[in-house]
Parts: sequence; structure tokens; C-alpha cells
Amino acid sequence: MLDTGRNLTHQLTHQLGAAIVQGQYAIDKSFPTEAELSQQFNISRSVTREAVKMLTAKGLIASRPRQGIRVMPSSHWNMFDADVLGWTLNARASLELLREFTQLRMAIEPEAAVLAAENNKDTARIKAIGDALARMKRADEGLDDPLTADIEFHCAILAAGNNRFFFQLRDFIQVALRVSIASTNQLKGVLTADYDDHKRIYDAICAGDQEEASRAVKVLLQEVMQLINLSLVKPA
Repeated sequence: MLDTGRNLTHQLTHQLGAAIVQGQYAIDKSFPTEAELSQQFNISRSVTREAVKMLTAKGLIASRPRQGIRVMPSSHWNMFDADVLGWTLNARASLELLREFTQLRMAIEPEAAVLAAENNKDTARIKAIGDALARMKRADEGLDDPLTADIEFHCAILAAGNNRFFFQLRDFIQVALRVSIASTNQLKGVLTADYDDHKRIYDAICAGDQEEASRAVKVLLQEVMQLINLSLVKPA
């Protein structure tokens, strides 16, 4: 049942979206109509209509002439949508998925660090990276949350480049990093990220050394990728 004290459209969208990703509705099979959803959840047609629109925009379902609403294959899902990514990671987080995400990070984050180094006179944004790094140091001492501090560091770099497209990726990156970092730290057998590796990135950005900033990020991500690849080939 839905909580009438909260936004019903968002609740229904989340519940149905998670169910689709979990495989509770078969791919390319008919999906309940708005009227059926309204009756099932005891809510108005306007709520179900909006939820169906949101799920359609996320690529999870589509309406076809004379076929009604159908569940779409995962290749149609908008994986850059933070909700879709979150549902997918919660339902079926896997090393293969983490590898794909790390490949994307390798294409984006070194260049984001280059832009941050280029814009190193933006004191407020550079300070945000430094503040996140300080949180990572406190996390090493057991005084802060290591996962939140690590995510904050990487997202601060995306923001520091002053590129609107990179900045728009922040919600997506936050959701994926929460699972990715926790999983790779578990594979390494540690609870916190390597502070020194992150400090090298920060120092290069502060110095305006674009080449070193990019290199330091690549070294960090290559280690993550190597860890994932080794785990994938490890015998069961």
C-alpha cells in the first residue's frame, strides 16, 4: 500500500519502476492499464497517469497502438536516470555492471580533473574538493563516514570543472558511486578509500597541473578496474 502522507505519484513510480527492474513484469508483455493500477493501489487515475508518464520517460515502458502498455527491454532503459540506475543497482548489482560504470568513469573523470585544474582559481569550488578530502582524512580516523566523504570528493571535482554537462551527471555519479565504492572497498578488504591517492589528485588540481591531475585519476580508476577484472575471472 502507498503512504497517503507522501507524494503518491513518486511512490507509485518508485514501486512500479523497482518491480519492472526486478523482473516482476515480463519484458515485452502487457503492463497493467491506468485503470487497473488505479484499482490495484486504490488511487486516482490522475496519479496513475502521471506515474505511467514518468516510467515512459525513463524508458521502462512504452505505449503501442492496439497493444497497450508494454515493458521495454533493459537496452531501452535510461541508465543515466538516477532512479533507474538506483533500482538496477539495488536489484542486480554485479561486477559486470560495476565494470561498465568504471569504464564510464574512466572516460569522464580524468577530463573533469583536467578542467578542475584549469579552473583552479575558482576558490570556492577548489575548497569544496579540499573539504571533501579533509572528511576522508577524518574518516580514516573513524570520525566521519568514509563512503559519503569519498562520493563528495569525486562529485566536487565534477563541479569544479565549471562544465554544465559534467555537473548534470552528479546525481547519476552519486547513486552509482555509493554501490561501486562500497563494493570495490569490500573486494580490497578495506573500509576507507586510499587517502594518499586522492590527495595526489587534489594537489595536482590546486597546482593547476592538468596532466598530473588526469594521470592521478587514471591511476586510481585503473586500480579499481583491475580489481573488478581480477574478481570476474576468479574461479567460483
